[in-house]
Amino acid sequence: MSSITIWRGEEQLARREAPGEVALFYPGVYRDGDRIEFTCDSRRAVVQVDQAVQPARVFLPGSGFTYRPPLTGDGLAVYAPGAFQGEGHVLAIRPDNSNEYRNLAENPADQRGSVTAYPHATANVETRNESVFAARNVLDGVHVADGHGQWPYGSWGIGARTDAEITLDFGREVMVDAMELYLRADFPHDAYWIEATVVLSDGASYTFPLQGIDGPQRIPLDTHHVRWMKLTRLIKCDNPSAFPALRQWVVYGKDC
Repeated sequence: MSSITIWRGEEQLARREAPGEVALFYPGVYRDGDRIEFTCDSRRAVVQVDQAVQPARVFLPGSGFTYRPPLTGDGLAVYAPGAFQGEGHVLAIRPDNSNEYRNLAENPADQRGSVTAYPHATANVETRNESVFAARNVLDGVHVADGHGQWPYGSWGIGARTDAEITLDFGREVMVDAMELYLRADFPHDAYWIEATVVLSDGASYTFPLQGIDGPQRIPLDTHHVRWMKLTRLIKCDNPSAFPALRQWVVYGKDC
């Protein structure tokens, strides 16, 4: 049985459940602190948290997760206009029985903080703790990189830290064999990294060059079975800007 339930404290605002796919229309307005509980018949699911957010393919170790509409502070700044706002919201979840070779990293439903839905991105720094520079932005599936700040330009910002690193947690073991990075390319405001290292949970690591371009930079990998990957040892180019940033992290593979 799959279900969607919207809660405000202990008050249940809406609920639908059914075998397999569930869709729910909530006609009301969200308030700060509301939460949405999703469950699914399968640990692999496709979920839509709002009609203004692209569907996400997620892995649910516990067959469910709680989504918190990002109404606190500047949380809405990295979502398309209208997302989670006003009256009327469409939500959905269904089992995902496919396992084709694809981008395993993309997750528009990723959230900051602790989660029970994957993939999930975390980092040791996010510039000024602003949502537009949060680690989760590199998984949102948006490749527009020629600006910075509010949607569609959310990125992972490092606050000029030389020890910055970001981790991608798949929540289970997956097979990977290549990745692509989209650096933020708001030149001349931005700098860029000329070299980086990716460390894999199986102990392997790859150091590779990067360029100051707007577009994908592909990094071939051998075939690995991993639970997580980490970008580290980011070497900035020699120019006056202190603002290199990552727009999108793409990882190719499939479930084991």
